[in-house]
Formats: sequence, structure tokens, C-alpha cells
Amino acid sequence: MDELKAIAALAALAQSTRLETFRLLVKHEPEGMAAGALAEQLAAPQNTMSSHLAILSRSGLISGTRYGRSIIYRANLKFFQQLNLFLLKDCCGGREDVCMPIIKKLTPCCAQQ
Repeated sequence: MDELKAIAALAALAQSTRLETFRLLVKHEPEGMAAGALAEQLAAPQNTMSSHLAILSRSGLISGTRYGRSIIYRANLKFFQQLNLFLLKDCCGGREDVCMPIIKKLTPCCAQQ
């Protein structure tokens, strides 16, 4: 991942409604959510939600697929993984004793069984 893509993604997440939208979409993987349902769940006006979804889409964090009159949005987990790997590249100067606790905490809850 290049630095400009990382900056765009982080900037997109640096707003509370967009951050909550992304987190909600991650929670609803793999089925995704319709734009209207997102707006309703987050108590955001439709036009405002549309703007937030456009910013998240342009950043690469989410994608939308049209089904008739609805657009179903999904989190782009592969892109999010690349963003996290970009941030953790050369983690702690290669010091495993410092880096491993961070990596362990990033393990998704569904893999901790």
C-alpha cells in the first residue's frame, strides 16, 4: 500500500459517523447493509449518509453493489488488512517482545477459540 492510499483511508475514518459506519459494516460481514439501514441504525439523514458512504468508497474501505433500487455496502476487509499491515510494517523495529503483544490483540475474536 502506498502512503497516499493510507492517508486517504485514515482521513475517511477520522470522522465519527464514518468510523461507526465502517465498524457496523465489519460487524455485518459478509452480507453487508443497505444504505437506508445504515442511515437508520446510525440516526443519520439519508443525504448525509450518502456523502459519508461516498467518502468511504473513494478511500477503498467499503464498496457498494446495486440491487434494484438499493445499494448494499460491504467493508473491504482485504483493503483494511493491507492498511493495518502498512501501519505495522517494521513493527517496533523488529523487536518481537514489543511487537507480538500488539499482533496478538489484533487477532479477531472469532479466531480466539
